[in-house]
Amino acid sequence: MSNLTDKTPKPMLMIKNKPILEYKLDNLPPEIKEVVFVVGYRGDKIEKHFGDNFRGRKITYVVQDVLDGTGGALRLVKDVVGERFLVMMGDDLYHKDDLKRLLKYDNATLAAKTATPEKFGVLEIDQGGNFSGIVEKSDNPPSNLVNTGLYIMTRNFFDYDLVRINEKEFGLPQTLARMAQSQPIKIIETEKWFPVGSPEDLKSAEKVLENFF
Repeated sequence: MSNLTDKTPKPMLMIKNKPILEYKLDNLPPEIKEVVFVVGYRGDKIEKHFGDNFRGRKITYVVQDVLDGTGGALRLVKDVVGERFLVMMGDDLYHKDDLKRLLKYDNATLAAKTATPEKFGVLEIDQGGNFSGIVEKSDNPPSNLVNTGLYIMTRNFFDYDLVRINEKEFGLPQTLARMAQSQPIKIIETEKWFPVGSPEDLKSAEKVLENFF
């Protein structure tokens, strides 16, 4: 997908003449009054499109100058978010009903069943059925529930040291697993998650959009 993103950040790629990020904002429950974008490469294009207020929601931008992973990105918004907040990846499509369901919990993650879990980050599940860890792209995955990159969490997350996943990056789900050792992280299953990872996915997304709105 690098040829498509040479001049455009991936979340701003177009589906039916509308950027992925705009679909995501349109699906947010009305309880969400403010959106915080963590931006990096070509982030100016995101800011130019959405401005500081988009369809009645305040928009705040935080720049991630050092690409230190999803955990590092979330750490940057510590002083911006409230007591409870949604976290989502910028380039996947999530169903509006799943977003509403997550709002019922303090700490939860959205998971999707798949026949090919070895291609994704797979969730580990404790005896109570809650999230306990994640295994990335394993030939022997512990379950068929995969991480969709959508979470609801409380500010308690920031009480835990970030978990390093390689020399440069800190992982959000890995840090959430550390948090899960002292408080339950609910797993919510979905059938409507659609990851966008290739040009072919962009074409397929046009067909599935009607199921997301």
